[in-house]
Amino acid sequence: MTSGYKKILSNLLKAAIVILAFWFIYKKLSSNQNLKEFKNLLAQLPRQEIIIVLTIVCILMLVNWGLEALKWKRLIARVEQISIWRAIESVFCGLTWAVFTPNRIGEYGGRVFFLSPKRRIIGVVAMAVGSIGQMVLTNVFGAIAVTIFIYRFVTVDYRLFYALMTLSAMFCAFFIIFYFNIRWLNGILLSMRFTRKYKKFYSILARYSKKELLMILFYCLARYTVFSTQYFILFFWLIPEIHYLDVLMMVSILFFVQSTLPSLDLFDIGVRSVTASYFFSFVTGHDVAVIACTASIWLINIIIPAILGSYFVFKLNFFGNTQRN
Repeated sequence: MTSGYKKILSNLLKAAIVILAFWFIYKKLSSNQNLKEFKNLLAQLPRQEIIIVLTIVCILMLVNWGLEALKWKRLIARVEQISIWRAIESVFCGLTWAVFTPNRIGEYGGRVFFLSPKRRIIGVVAMAVGSIGQMVLTNVFGAIAVTIFIYRFVTVDYRLFYALMTLSAMFCAFFIIFYFNIRWLNGILLSMRFTRKYKKFYSILARYSKKELLMILFYCLARYTVFSTQYFILFFWLIPEIHYLDVLMMVSILFFVQSTLPSLDLFDIGVRSVTASYFFSFVTGHDVAVIACTASIWLINIIIPAILGSYFVFKLNFFGNTQRN
């Protein structure tokens, strides 16, 4: 294929990705009743207060994805050195891809296309390590929160509850041990004949030391703290009587449930709303405020970054390296 045809095809692909992303976003926003309820709630509040609170939540969104960019830069450092700005570009580009692909799988493609072609598959593996780190925290905090929830709100025999506590502890231990020994996965893949020929792609798993994995986990924890804080701010703003420990427990459960269910980012708001509505009903009767808070966080953390990321989609070059600034 000549360079001219490659350029045309590349531009068509980029245009298709952006058009598809914006079409999905428009369809979802135009029919989202939860966002309309959030707008109605805001109409009852002082304008200056609205601006201050939403500005803080939006700044935290930028901090959240900025931390993800720093984590991505560190993950890929053993494969390819990239600048912080290029890491930010790739993260936001990936978010645009993520909105119309199942389980955010497009985020991998959108991000690794900012690497040189021969390192893109290795980049997918490196990105998976970061995703596993985030999953570990989501599952550990989620399992603890579910155990506390059962203790407080579900009547069960004490022997069954102790069994659930033991199961929860084992569940948490499994994920922590697996994460800090992720090189085991490299050994497992090497032991299988049909995957051995691809070892140059996944051998990066053996390169991460426990110290490096701990640093990645700190980035994951920082992100978890940031997006939990976004929920705290909105819930305390709209439902001031709710206890902060209840918010912490429910938000951890919400993240946990979201991570276990396959979905599209754009349709994930339905999962978030139903989950939030059910679990928060045990601690507050403000169902509309709960769903509205959840919908607004979805808009700020997923949709706005996806729109911003559409600009960076046009900086990709599918058949070579990314365009340089």
